[in-house]
Amino acid sequence: MRILLLGDYSNVHATLADGLRQLGHTVVVASDGDGWKNYPRDVDLARPSLARWQSLLWWMRMRREFHRFRGYDVVQIINSVFLPLRAERLWPYYAFLRRHNRHVFLGAFGMDHYFVKASLDCTTYRYGDFQIGKQLRHSQENDIFIADWLNGPKGVLNRRIAADCDGIIAGLWEYHAAYAHEWADKMQFIPFPIRVADEQVAPATRAAFQRLEEDPEAPVRFFIGIQRSRSAYKGTDIMLRALEKVCARYPRHAEMVRVESVPFDQYIQLMQGCHVILDQLYSYTPAMNALEAMARGLVVVGGGEPENYDILHESELRPIINVQPNEEDCVRQLSRLVENRHELPALHRQTLAYIRRHHDHLRVAAQYVAAWQKFGDR
Repeated sequence: MRILLLGDYSNVHATLADGLRQLGHTVVVASDGDGWKNYPRDVDLARPSLARWQSLLWWMRMRREFHRFRGYDVVQIINSVFLPLRAERLWPYYAFLRRHNRHVFLGAFGMDHYFVKASLDCTTYRYGDFQIGKQLRHSQENDIFIADWLNGPKGVLNRRIAADCDGIIAGLWEYHAAYAHEWADKMQFIPFPIRVADEQVAPATRAAFQRLEEDPEAPVRFFIGIQRSRSAYKGTDIMLRALEKVCARYPRHAEMVRVESVPFDQYIQLMQGCHVILDQLYSYTPAMNALEAMARGLVVVGGGEPENYDILHESELRPIINVQPNEEDCVRQLSRLVENRHELPALHRQTLAYIRRHHDHLRVAAQYVAAWQKFGDR
């Protein structure tokens, strides 16, 4: 098949493309690299600035590029906002894709109307990015998301594309649950794709876990990545405070590696030699950032709720240290890891087995092909 993957979040489409190519398909990834993360792509759609003259030049280049996006068997857009444009201007681009390609699919991989709507009903999730139980989490960022996505232009576009597209692919349990209320008949859950190879586990990381097995006094090295603009939204601020308390409580047995807003390649380099990564506090599931770390052997502290294992039909492996969305439970779980650090090598092995079983990008790519064919043949 000829496949166009348009837009990217957290390396999802670039990784999927690699798997699809190995299966013999022709794939083009067109994206802006997900901003400063600078993920790989075949066609660069990055917008250098919002300044008037540069915007005009970008728009002219975009028109030229877009007219090449014809004749594909499958087009998958990463989100209803799949280009760095205002939502009000995106429908003609979507309509062009619909007219000039065989099938168009919508990705449910991040913030959108259905995720916001499900979060605000306070029943779909026990907790999440927008609520804890029945209590909404108000913040400037959340209020902007709600205004944009619930009934604003982004929400209108999202609903319109969901109704029109051939199918919807959800990458996490949370997004599947959000769309299932209205679109169960045209959606499918497929795990995020991750490149799986033995050499991805850096020698420094292997040595770190080996040291834990050999030396009962060896410290646990915790890795935490901070996105300055989204720390409170993702709960990293709470996890950082908890980790600082644990490092102060166990100065000989707990160490912290902290990085802020670095490109993906540098981020991967900096986590080498660490044992544990702290990821999104309000998640039920490990997303791409955590999965990439797991593929490199790190144990994740973050989202590992029963729903995550249930949707994968996983009844044996439990490699993720699940935390509840509060500082006290983070401190408790991190302290337990330090006090029982001899258990980490076994969790390391479980982590690698989990990734191979559920997220191998070749297996995931085959699931995508099957889903596209299923929905396309309707």
